[in-house]
Amino acid sequence: MVYLAILCSLLQGISMRGARMLVSLSALADGASSFQVGLIGAMFPLFPLLLAVYAGRVSDRIGVRAPMIGGALVIATGILIPLAWKGIPGLVASGACIGLGQIFFHVSVHNLIGAFGDGETRTRNFSTFSLGQSVSALLGPSMAGFSIDGWGFPPTHVLLAAVSLVPVAILLVRPSIVPARVVPAAGDAGGGALELLAIPALRRTIIMSGVTLTGIELFTFYFPVYGRSIGLSASKIGLVMSSYAVAAFIVRLGMHHASRRLGEVGVLTASLFMAGITYFLVPLVSEAILLAGIAFLLGIGLGCAQPLTIMLTYNHAPKGRSGEALGMRLTVNKLTQIAVPVLFGGLGSAFGLVPVFWANGAFLLAGGFMSLAERRIAAVRGAAAARIAEQKEEET
Repeated sequence: MVYLAILCSLLQGISMRGARMLVSLSALADGASSFQVGLIGAMFPLFPLLLAVYAGRVSDRIGVRAPMIGGALVIATGILIPLAWKGIPGLVASGACIGLGQIFFHVSVHNLIGAFGDGETRTRNFSTFSLGQSVSALLGPSMAGFSIDGWGFPPTHVLLAAVSLVPVAILLVRPSIVPARVVPAAGDAGGGALELLAIPALRRTIIMSGVTLTGIELFTFYFPVYGRSIGLSASKIGLVMSSYAVAAFIVRLGMHHASRRLGEVGVLTASLFMAGITYFLVPLVSEAILLAGIAFLLGIGLGCAQPLTIMLTYNHAPKGRSGEALGMRLTVNKLTQIAVPVLFGGLGSAFGLVPVFWANGAFLLAGGFMSLAERRIAAVRGAAAARIAEQKEEET
C-alpha cells in the first residue's frame, strides 16, 4: 500500500510543479512585471502558512484520507480558475486556491508515509517517497513546457487538473491505502504548537528545512522568468528545470550511505554550501545546455535535503503529534516562501534578476555556516556524553 500512497504523491507533485511553471509563464504572457510575478508566487504559500499546523492536527485527529481527497479537489479547481477568470487577478486566485488544497494533501501524505512503519522501514519508505518526488519534479515542468508549446495555455490547465484528480480516484477505489493506525489516541494530544519549537532537535530541523526549501522554491519559480529573459522557449525551460530533478533522483539513491558517513546534519550542511555556490553561477550562463548543468549541480546539492528534514521532523515529533510537527515545519517553510518571492520580486524589478540569484546564494551559504556551527555543538556534546559514560563505567 505504501507504493500506492507514493503514486498519489507523485501524481500530485506532477500537477503542482507543472502548475507553478504554468502560472508563472501565463503571467509573463499577460505582460506581468517581475514584481507581479513575485506577488503571484507568494499566493501559493499563503494558505499553507496560515493553515499548516491546523492541517496537521486534522490529519492526526480524523486521519489522512479525507484531507487528501479534499486537497486534491481544491488543487484541481485552482488550476482551472484562469480558464474562467482571465488576467493577473485570475492567476493570483489560482495560486491561492492551489496552495489551499496543497497544504491539506501535503501534510497528510507525509503523515501517511510515516505511519506505514518505524525504524529502518520508515527510513526506507521516506527514501522511496523522495524518489517519487524526484520523478514528479522531472515530469511536471517538462509536461507543462511541452504542452504549452504544443497546445497552448488553456489545454495545459485542463491536463494538469486531470492529473491532480487521479489520486482522488485511487483513494476512493482503494480506501485500504490508509493504515488502520493513523489517528492518534486522545491521550497523545499535547499543548500548543509553539511547544514543539522548544524541542532542540526538532527546532533545528525545522530551521534547516526552511533554508533549503527557499533555495528549491526560488529556482522553481524564478528560473522560468530568467529563462524567458534570455530567450529560452518553454520546452527548453522545462528541460533545464527537469535536469534538477534527475540529479535529485540520483543523489537520493545514495542518501542512506551519505547519512551513515556524515550524519543527517552533515549532509544538510554540505547541501547548503553546494547549493549556495551554485546559485552564484546561474546568472553568469545563458546557454540552455550549460544552465542544465548548473541545475544538475543544484539538484545534487539540495536533492536529499528536504526528504531528510521530513523524516527527521516525523522522528523528533512527540507521539501522536507527527502531523502537527510536520505542519509546523511547513509553516516556517511557507513564511519564508511568502517573504522571499515578494522581496526578490521587488529586487528583480529594481536591479534585474542577477541580484535575485546571488542574494539567495548568500542566504544558503549563511544557512550552511549556521548548520556547521550546530554540527560542531552536537559533536562537542556527544564527546562530553561519551566521557561521562566512560567515567561511570570506570567507577562501577
